[in-house]
Amino acid sequence: MTSMPPHPEATPAAAPGTTPTLVLIGHGMVGQRFLEELADRGVTERNRVVVLCEEPRPAYDRVQLTSYFAGRSPEDLSLVDPDFMARHGIELHLGDPATAVDRTARTVTARSGLTVSYDTLVLATGSYPFVPPVPGKDSAGCFVYRTIEDLLAIEEYAKNARTGVVVGGGLLGLEAAGALNGLGLRTHIVEFAPRLMALQVDEGGGRALRRTVEEMGLEVHTGVGGKEIVADAAGAVTAMGLSDDSRIETDLVVFSAGVRPRDQLARDCGLPVGERGGIVVDEQCRTTDPAVYAIGECALASDGRVYGLVAPGYDMARTAAGTIAEALGAGTGATDGFTGADLSTKLKLLGVDVASFGDAHGATDGCLDVVYSDARSGVYKKLVIGAAGELLGGVLVGDAEAYGMLRPLTGSVPPVAPEQLVLPAGAEGGGAALGPSALPDSAVLCNCHNVTKGTVRAAVTEHSCGALPEIKKCTKAGTGCGSCVKSLTAVMNDELAANGATIDTGLCGCFPHTRAELYEIVRTLRLTTFAELLDSHGRPEARNGDGCEICKPTVGSIIASLAPSVGADGYVLDGEQAALQDTNDHFLANLQRNGSYSIVPRIPGGEITPDKLIVIGEVARDFGLYTKITGGQRIDLFGARVDQLPQVWARLVDAGFESGHAYGKALRTVKSCVGQTWCRYGVQDSVRMAIELELRYRGLRSPHKLKSAVSGCARECAEARGKDFGVIATSNGWNLYVGGNGGADPRHADLLAQDLSDAELIRLIDRFLMFYIRTADRLERTSAWLERIEGGLDHVRDVVVHDSLGLCDELEALMAAHVTHYRDEWAETLADPERLARFVSFVNAPDAPDPSVRFVPERDQVKPDLTLLAGPTLPVNEVMPPGTRTLEGTSVC
Repeated sequence: MTSMPPHPEATPAAAPGTTPTLVLIGHGMVGQRFLEELADRGVTERNRVVVLCEEPRPAYDRVQLTSYFAGRSPEDLSLVDPDFMARHGIELHLGDPATAVDRTARTVTARSGLTVSYDTLVLATGSYPFVPPVPGKDSAGCFVYRTIEDLLAIEEYAKNARTGVVVGGGLLGLEAAGALNGLGLRTHIVEFAPRLMALQVDEGGGRALRRTVEEMGLEVHTGVGGKEIVADAAGAVTAMGLSDDSRIETDLVVFSAGVRPRDQLARDCGLPVGERGGIVVDEQCRTTDPAVYAIGECALASDGRVYGLVAPGYDMARTAAGTIAEALGAGTGATDGFTGADLSTKLKLLGVDVASFGDAHGATDGCLDVVYSDARSGVYKKLVIGAAGELLGGVLVGDAEAYGMLRPLTGSVPPVAPEQLVLPAGAEGGGAALGPSALPDSAVLCNCHNVTKGTVRAAVTEHSCGALPEIKKCTKAGTGCGSCVKSLTAVMNDELAANGATIDTGLCGCFPHTRAELYEIVRTLRLTTFAELLDSHGRPEARNGDGCEICKPTVGSIIASLAPSVGADGYVLDGEQAALQDTNDHFLANLQRNGSYSIVPRIPGGEITPDKLIVIGEVARDFGLYTKITGGQRIDLFGARVDQLPQVWARLVDAGFESGHAYGKALRTVKSCVGQTWCRYGVQDSVRMAIELELRYRGLRSPHKLKSAVSGCARECAEARGKDFGVIATSNGWNLYVGGNGGADPRHADLLAQDLSDAELIRLIDRFLMFYIRTADRLERTSAWLERIEGGLDHVRDVVVHDSLGLCDELEALMAAHVTHYRDEWAETLADPERLARFVSFVNAPDAPDPSVRFVPERDQVKPDLTLLAGPTLPVNEVMPPGTRTLEGTSVC
């Protein structure tokens, strides 16, 4: 660790009567946060502030960089309000990085030739990607993954590539791998460490993460490094040789093997740097020159570490801004120094929740591990417990829901046994959910901005904040990575309730009622239109209005689910109902990334005849559709224009297919194994039961999508316990499980009843589904509903099995009405010319196809021809000399 000698306090060097000048080099996330801190302290009102930025755009959220490939624009990720610079008189020079600092003359020179004199200089130059010194690393097709420009170059080059390799299996490496996979490339991850994310997760967490990543189709190589990049005669990548002498044929390589502090400006002007890089600073983020500060990834903090996470960078920005304000006479007292930071982190990588906090690797003497591992679900949880029972840290992979409550408890003894904190809900002795009341006021809820529970409570009681946006504006909590939002909301609601305030639980700004309350109003009063409901039960200011994007589809779903009972038309695209639907329901198909639609015919139980298979193949061939067999035992057809939907469905309906309702909040599929008919382990006919259930509940509109499965024996090949309602055969009948789901927040279903006959099984499912539809919140899956509803599984069992509320006859009648009145939406659409008239790309030119819906060939099929990122054309095949390529969003020399 490099130490620095003491130095006198920085004093403004501006001549009497002149305005002091502060120069900030670099305008990334930390640089922008520093400017906000200056503005909050009034420094920008009395000082000239000049910012030199290398990139052509102001600071943006680099943490969310990969979301560009999901269609987010630079404006979406911008961290700078449009009028921020003008409002505070800040001079921002985009695309003009600093090239030299003269500390004697106190000047900074930019690439354009601009020279600015400074009284205070702040270096926020960030870091640059480390590219291992392997032969061939400068070949065409080799990239780093750091800026928007990097993504533009990768996206362009990937158009002519089939395979990609990411070197590095850390946080950013997995983000890069997800991007390549999303671009349609067969993707390999090469990591020198023995596991993915070696700094954040332990061996068990690494195994769970690897299994999940590999199930997504990515190939993982750990414990090996890149030995060479092989290029063809034109200098383009063709393969990568690994240190174990194996070889990966590839067209593209992305280096994401860590970063290094960008400290060259400091080196050139004589400021001390660490042995492994980083500008040496003290606890106030000052360098050995009292007029120069360094913050963020370019700085070597006083504890001898370079911090690569955004939260420590924000802390350093706060410290430097406070110290500078105090020196300029704008401070409010001594500023706490930066002596180190919590490295806890929670991220969603490739769709997988990964979190670590505290002593995640159990390095403390005498500590013990409490571990829960479910390899099949990809869930791994470990808590590290100290000798006195205190929580020291933990690792969460696959299910990080408890992170927001566990991290603030670090260093204290949890109020319940540790094993209760890692076992899943529904497991014996587990599933304890800690609320915000278990946290002390000193617990940090927002790690990015160091906001405690006490600060959030004070925002409610002292600053009258009564909504999450107000909490964010007052405290900045929740405006960083966003992982604390759920905890913030819980603390806010608890504090409001404690102060006697009425918490508005209304569905939206149009209705003061919850979804469940609106369901009861519609059912009891037999209302058949949205307008009737809004005018009679909406908020006064919303009556006679049009509603909003929240309440319209919610009420549309309620009316559709109750249609047979209240006398409404169950067809969702007739009259007023059509205006209530989401985009997907509006055309009875799922909208895809390039404006085309997918077509998903129902295949009950996954059983299909050869003739029907041939029809699907012929339709896909004739219309040029991409064809994919899904995990739900269906065949999806992608790439139809909106005007082609009726033509495709006409042929499918003629062949006996129905809508699979993949576009709606309704039953999707009932999977099955082959059961006792074919399998030597099967004890019941799972296919027959799956078909019967799917045909019974098809088209049932609900608060969220519904999935089911039937397994023919305890081997559970259909994965029934990962479904909203799952059925597993026994020698005596059927066991019914409820409240499970896979996806981002997996949960094993709970046993509701066992050894049921066919009739008993169907009767209980009828009751369970209608009770869920009756009482769930908007967009609430059965898993979340089961955990939220008062009394949980026991209450649901009392209602559904034992009829404790006397509702079962009514629930069964509602389901019977649905079954009796079911009509296939696409068959009804095709039979009515007026209904068909909506399926056009342009209302004023109904015969014209949408020219923006284009495709390119891939693997003997098609894929969308997307311009994912807008930007200049880049010479991606050109090998640039060292030092000329943009590697970071802040300035370099």
